[in-house]
Amino acid sequence: MAEEEKGFVIKDKRAFDKEGKLKEAPTEEKEKKEEPTKKAAPGEKSEPPPPPLPAANFTSLIFSLSSTALLHFGEIADPKTGEKKKDLPMAKHAIDTISMLKDKTKGNLTDEEQKFVDSVLTDLRWRYVKAAK
Repeated sequence: MAEEEKGFVIKDKRAFDKEGKLKEAPTEEKEKKEEPTKKAAPGEKSEPPPPPLPAANFTSLIFSLSSTALLHFGEIADPKTGEKKKDLPMAKHAIDTISMLKDKTKGNLTDEEQKFVDSVLTDLRWRYVKAAK
């Protein structure tokens, strides 16, 4: 008895054809793109779309962690509650995390990234000293 061989299907998911021209999107993707957006009923408040996210890079990571530290210093209000709360242990944790990232990435950062990390750490450490008094 001969075994039946199962075949396979190759789907070309490249965006360009042989001539380098952009291919037309498959119908499934077209339908997803063309779906109408849900509109708010009269009298109902519609939420604005969220702001675009920053590029995922080392600088934006450090900026995010420094913003977290500022939140814990009580300098920035919590976006959900609108309250400013001071939590120095959490602020110190954010600073220590940035410091750890600086140490772990030593020799792998551009001059601009290195200066940015040094500047952020210096600023946050001064703020910590002032807040701890």
